[in-house]
Parts: sequence; structure tokens; C-alpha cells
Amino acid sequence: MALAEHEALVRLFCERPDLAADLLTRSLRVQLPDYDYAGLESADLTEVTPTERRADSVIVFRRKRPEADPQPVLAVIVEVQRRQDPGKMWSWPMYLVSLRTRLECPVILLVVCPEASVARWCARPIELGHPGLVLKPLVAGPNEVPVITDPGQAAEDIELAVLSAIHHAATPEGPEILNALFAALHNLDRDLGGMYADMVRAALPRGVWDHLEEHLKSETYEYLSDWARENIAKGKAEGKAEGKAEGRAEGKAEGKAEGRAEGQAEAILTVLSARGIEVSEDISEKIRKCHDLDRLAAWLRAAATVDSSDALLDDIS
Repeated sequence: MALAEHEALVRLFCERPDLAADLLTRSLRVQLPDYDYAGLESADLTEVTPTERRADSVIVFRRKRPEADPQPVLAVIVEVQRRQDPGKMWSWPMYLVSLRTRLECPVILLVVCPEASVARWCARPIELGHPGLVLKPLVAGPNEVPVITDPGQAAEDIELAVLSAIHHAATPEGPEILNALFAALHNLDRDLGGMYADMVRAALPRGVWDHLEEHLKSETYEYLSDWARENIAKGKAEGKAEGKAEGRAEGKAEGKAEGRAEGQAEAILTVLSARGIEVSEDISEKIRKCHDLDRLAAWLRAAATVDSSDALLDDIS
């Protein structure tokens, strides 16, 4: 599994936890309880056992209470699955039991699968052995994620539009979907728009992106604004700079490594910010200058649980 392709999808839910609610209610017809807000929760689901168990992301929906801490009313375990992994048939039930015990609220398993064949495999019921006890994962595959080709609809829900581009990029509608997404991103803050564009590039296999890019450069697709043209051109130039430029997750092999590191670093800082954890300039610089993808991935996982940015570096150093 390519690290950047996997982490780009995980990061999408970190950017907007309510995206899980959108998929559950709109695509999977799941009725959610009343809640006031959704936020990230520790994805560490390890019990008293020598085996570490960590989900990709955990989102908790909470209801405010007078003179008391907000009450968890539902937790969603989000797992990004890009290939078949028989081990998940054993670990997913444990995730649900562990989180349900910890939070004392209902728990849902939401599996995000851009590949249709993997989605079908993940949706198979998991017999737990006890009579009548069967886990049926809720899967958001290409059939469940909407095809968004209207720029207005994309602008209303950028994260869902990004998910649409990732799930349907290889279909005939792929260029039109990317058309709508880039048109919507053009109206965002430049850095924010660039971040979402990078997510799409990072999540797509190189061959799929190259195919889309050829369509995007054709006269048929007039949407290509100066911003979009510059963004795509920048990604190619960074890849050809053999790692010397501050590239993102697109380009040739040398540029890809730097691009992935930059995306991982920004994801870490985003999660810490979303949790209200202050990050000093020194630590922010250390995270951004790190090019060790394994270390960055470990920091990203730890960012959802640590109490301070100092602890983040201490735990992994």
C-alpha cells in the first residue's frame, strides 16, 4: 500500500470529521443520533495485550450537557482500505469492542475503499462465532460515493468532492469530476485549495493522474483557470527537480519523497491545531524539516493522542 495514497484519504477525515456523517447518512442511509459537534478521538484501540491495535481515524459525535462534559453519543471508526487484508477480519471486531468499552456509546465501522473489488470484499459479513453475532462493515466504495461534476455542488462540500475525485478518477467521468473540483478550489484560500489538490494527487496512482492530466490539457476542458494550470504545472516541475524543490506528492521519484514528507508534516500540524494543542515555532520547523516518512507517519498517528507537541517528539524520538 502506497503510504501517500493511504494517508491522503485519512487526512481528509482529519480535515473535516463531519465527512463521516455525510457518508453515513447520505450514501449508507444510517440514522445518526442528535449531536452538537464531531471531533477527532485517539485512534489507539490497544487493550491489555501485547498487540498494538490502531485504527486509521476515530471520530466521536458529542452532545453538549449543562454543567457537565459533552456526552459521546456515537463513535465512528474510519478505516481506509486499498487492498484486501484478511487480518482486518480479526482486528475490526476488536476495534469496535475496545472503543465501545472506552467511550460507553454506540460505535460504527466505516470502511472507505476507492477500489470497487476491495469494497465488495470489505463488505462481507464477519461471523463472530456467537449465535446471531455478525459484524457487517459499512463500506463507502465507488457505488456509495457520489459522482460530483457540478462546480456548485463541489463548492458546497469540498471534502466530499475530493473523495468523489479519488473514487471515480479512473471512470469516464473522471476529467469532469476533476473539472468541478478545481473550479471549486479556485475560490478557496490559495494554500487551502493547494492542500486539497495535493490530496487528490497523492491519493491517485501515478498512471491515473497522468491520464487525467492529458484530458485536462485538452481544449475540451475549458475550466482550467490560471490557478489550476499553475498548480498542475508546479506539481510536474517539482517532480522533475530531483528532490531539490520543495515538492509535494506528485512528480517523479525524487520529487515524490519531498512532496510526501511535506504533506505528512502539514497533516500533523493540522491535527494538533484541530485538537487545540499549541505548537512552538521550533517544533513546527522540526516537523516540517523531517524527511523520514516512517517517523512522520508515527508522528501523525501520535498527534491524535498526545497532550502536548513536546510529548509528540519525545514519544517518537
